[in-house]
Amino acid sequence: MRPSFTMRLGAAFTFTIFSGLVSSRTFQWHRLAAPESQHVIGNRPTRDYGPPQQPLSLASLGGLGLLKGFVAFGDSYSAGIGTGVDGKEDDCRHGLGSHAELIASDLLASHGGRNSSAFQFLSCTGASTQDIISGSGDSQVDTFNISLPVDLALLSIGGNDLGFFDVINACVFRFYNFYSGTCEAALANAKTQIESDEFDRRLDIIIMEILDKVRWEKNPNFFITITGYARFFNELTDECDDMSFGIWWNGPKLKKDLRLNMNAMVLTVNAKVRKTVDLINSRFTKDKLLFIDYDEEFEGHRFCEAGVKEPDYDRKDTWFFLIGGPDNARNGTQSKDASDLATLPPNSALVDPASCLGPAQRSGDWGKLALCYMAIARQEPNLQFARGDFIAENSMWYVPTYYGKVFHPRSLGHEVIRNKIYEAWRARE
Repeated sequence: MRPSFTMRLGAAFTFTIFSGLVSSRTFQWHRLAAPESQHVIGNRPTRDYGPPQQPLSLASLGGLGLLKGFVAFGDSYSAGIGTGVDGKEDDCRHGLGSHAELIASDLLASHGGRNSSAFQFLSCTGASTQDIISGSGDSQVDTFNISLPVDLALLSIGGNDLGFFDVINACVFRFYNFYSGTCEAALANAKTQIESDEFDRRLDIIIMEILDKVRWEKNPNFFITITGYARFFNELTDECDDMSFGIWWNGPKLKKDLRLNMNAMVLTVNAKVRKTVDLINSRFTKDKLLFIDYDEEFEGHRFCEAGVKEPDYDRKDTWFFLIGGPDNARNGTQSKDASDLATLPPNSALVDPASCLGPAQRSGDWGKLALCYMAIARQEPNLQFARGDFIAENSMWYVPTYYGKVFHPRSLGHEVIRNKIYEAWRARE
């Protein structure tokens, strides 16, 4: 007997859902980029990602190779911010290199382009649990179209609810300069949020809402795949102690104790999500949730690796984005992206420091928050940018993705996440 919940919530994550056999209709992808819009992208051009490391095909996954469709819920880690767009970037900052998009591309290829499969891409940059739970203003759960075939779900959750941006702002970039607060306070607040059981309850309620909506009793093979996070830093290297990612001159150094604390935060969040997964699975005779821990796959590909002088914008082996840094898509090309400085309108209005903060905080979008904080801080006449040669004049005021993608996986990182998901699916089968 399953519990029923109706509480409203608030946090950030990603789901993707599948359930069933291949339909005989023409292959169509139904992409719901935002709660108010639906796009059919059946003949969408695909990028040449090249063969993934230790490739696993959907065809090798038995029944999972015949999925009818899936849905992705969540935040920017699911949306794939910064990993390329085809044309104009949408408001949710969906990227073509996201692991959800890569799975959808593999699904299309496994069907030979002839059969039908549905992909609902509901993940949105800046989303929190409040944006996903049923009954909220922009609810992803309410937007989820259960009339389309769906067999499985992917989920990435926790960053926005548990204070990732506040820590990155206060401890690493200090977009708000001396107004950013102390790193110690940001870490303490994140620790309080993580240790509270509020997030656990919210995650529990959201998962049960999704299971109820898909009527799991009638879809016994339906399950949810939940991805964790990866540590950002190599915490052992001594040379990184004197390096900085700070936006303003004389920014905070990447000291070993800071790297240790930030890495510990990531591992604690992963453990917290895994605990909730185990608790919910214990209620069912057959597991409904699958947790993916891909952290170890990022070894050697974090910030502050041995021999790397940070910030290193040319190093493709770092699997996280730097501010304004390029993607590392396998084919070596850069798709036309909304963050390209050449596409900036010449007469765009600057961010208004007097009115930007409220909307940016409500959006939860890291890029909008960074832009607003910098606009406020820029009113100080004595501030100087740390990398004036890199930040083009006024470019910061136009493009949230330029900043919002920082500390998010690049395309090669999403490939690894996709591969770990396939490995777990194969083991489950």
